[in-house]
Amino acid sequence: MNSLRAFLSANNIRLNKDLGQNFLCNEKILQKIVDTANLNTDDEIIEIGPGVGVLTKYLLEKAKKVTAIEIDKRMIPLLKTYTGHHPNLEVIEGNALKIAMPESPYKIVANIPYHITSPLLRHVFLESKIIPISMTLLIQREVAEKICDVNKAGMLTILVHLFGEPKIITHVPPKNFLPPPKVDSSVLHINCFNSPIADSQTIEEIFKLTKIAFSKKRKKIKSS
Repeated sequence: MNSLRAFLSANNIRLNKDLGQNFLCNEKILQKIVDTANLNTDDEIIEIGPGVGVLTKYLLEKAKKVTAIEIDKRMIPLLKTYTGHHPNLEVIEGNALKIAMPESPYKIVANIPYHITSPLLRHVFLESKIIPISMTLLIQREVAEKICDVNKAGMLTILVHLFGEPKIITHVPPKNFLPPPKVDSSVLHINCFNSPIADSQTIEEIFKLTKIAFSKKRKKIKSS
């Protein structure tokens, strides 16, 4: 954590909380994420919100290629420097919710900004050409537990279970991040199906309901 703090300080970077920039600094948990994703030298990885590349370095050690999508342009030169200008790294500047996912097999491995969890899952499952092989995400613990709770299944829970099998791998306390978030986190792994277990009409209806629910939630947050 001290080396990361020094790197950010040397480059005069202050993290943007509005973008959910909380960097995981625990090496054991970083390795746990990579091990859970079960990477090999044939895998193409999509990483969302890589920041300076703390997780990216681990991914590049195992995967054939890592495509990192970063919305904060300040981070891009730091990401390339921190990962040693690795030849297997491609960096895309932009909003991951508006960028098309690959049309060839890929895995998603990321410490994502928590506020984009629901829209990202919708984008990947409902708006992409193909479903990823798997998703290994570090997200807010409460959301991870809701996704896995089939007894109190909300729309997001149902959506995820149509496309794959979610499982919580481990919980991650705030102290493992720089800066520490205000909530606990969890590593969630989704082993995706080759195709969804529902017809397109059913999925479209769920898609509409989740969009409506997300829109109402956003309005409520803005008004509070």
